[in-house]
Amino acid sequence: MSQDIKPFLQYLEKEKSISRPDACALIVEAIKSSVEKSVMQGHEIEVLADPDSGKLDAWIVFRVTDSVSDEKREINPSEAAKYARDPKVGDLIRKPMAVSELGRIAAKSTQQLINQRFRAIEKEHVYQEYKDKEGDIVTGTVRRVERGNVIVELGTAEAILPYRERSPGEDFRTGDRIRALLLKIDITQRGPEFILSRANPAFVTRLLQLEVAEIADGTVFVAAMARDPGYRTKLAVDTRDPKVDPVGACVGARGSRVRNLVKELNNEKVDIIRFMPEPLKLLEEAIKPAKPRNVHVDERNRQIHFEVSEDDMRIAIGKGGRNARLTSKLMGWRLDIAKSIHAPESVEAQAGLRAQQLAERLGLTADQAGRLAGMGVTELGGFEGMTAEDLVSAGFAAEEAAAILAAAEKAKA
Repeated sequence: MSQDIKPFLQYLEKEKSISRPDACALIVEAIKSSVEKSVMQGHEIEVLADPDSGKLDAWIVFRVTDSVSDEKREINPSEAAKYARDPKVGDLIRKPMAVSELGRIAAKSTQQLINQRFRAIEKEHVYQEYKDKEGDIVTGTVRRVERGNVIVELGTAEAILPYRERSPGEDFRTGDRIRALLLKIDITQRGPEFILSRANPAFVTRLLQLEVAEIADGTVFVAAMARDPGYRTKLAVDTRDPKVDPVGACVGARGSRVRNLVKELNNEKVDIIRFMPEPLKLLEEAIKPAKPRNVHVDERNRQIHFEVSEDDMRIAIGKGGRNARLTSKLMGWRLDIAKSIHAPESVEAQAGLRAQQLAERLGLTADQAGRLAGMGVTELGGFEGMTAEDLVSAGFAAEEAAAILAAAEKAKA
């Protein structure tokens, strides 16, 4: 074992990002521990490593005594005088020893212990580097495929893309560049284990953040989404700036942004729609170009029953029921879809009918009912929390507004 460890310290500092003081402390601890348990068993060893010079020194520590009972730890004054000036009984003296004297066995066990300690430090450094990237997109190189699991080199870390986190139809080969979501970091006895995913819905939203500047800066956001990995994703997007078209921002000029997204997802179909807080309007957006008719809403059970024409049935259901299933998941409502067997009644027609019924109940004119419908008020519940000022700002006269609110309160009673 060389007395000069400076090249080793330089290597650890440059390649493993381990500082010289930390490296020296671990080397000293490893040498002392292994030597005291092997060739110098019973002795007390002191080791010093200089981070700047890389010089490694070692000593055997003895206590000065008149009567030596343990030759491995005690020394008489005359012998101690060879290593210290005017030693006194009770003093601790250090006898220099060459590092090479530690022997082959000690050197081997020391090297094993040092490697073990540095592997632990290296794993901790890797964990610290990636712990804040959990939930983000990472890029790596495929190193091998084991039993369907893809092993990916991220740079300083090795990650695994489990078979269950791959999209159907994806095939990776050694050397392929790959992007994936860093799903989680599991802490195991062997160190941190990095789990990747390309099937998780968050992978799509993170890709959108990279592709769409308006999503990255928070102007546009994904309000709801549903995904069947490898087949289809539905995204409902909204905006915090009324001047920005959220769907247009995500689709990009001539579809460039969504095209890049589809390419990364291995040609998975991506539907991007405008989010609507009202379930019926969101339903209309989600199943376009099919048109829902004769809609019945069961708010208690969060279920919507509606009909579509025979021509629209295939579109609304989708292959294998995938479109209906994703639409239901996107909305958070159960959908009951039936083929229209009688005169169709569109959502707009139903809204007009409800507005007419409300007008008759409150004694309103057709014009007043129309203006209320324009405000989205077609039922008594729409007056909840409404003030006369709200109606005045919508174009009603003050007396007119007061009369309408009074009629609504009377109808509720």
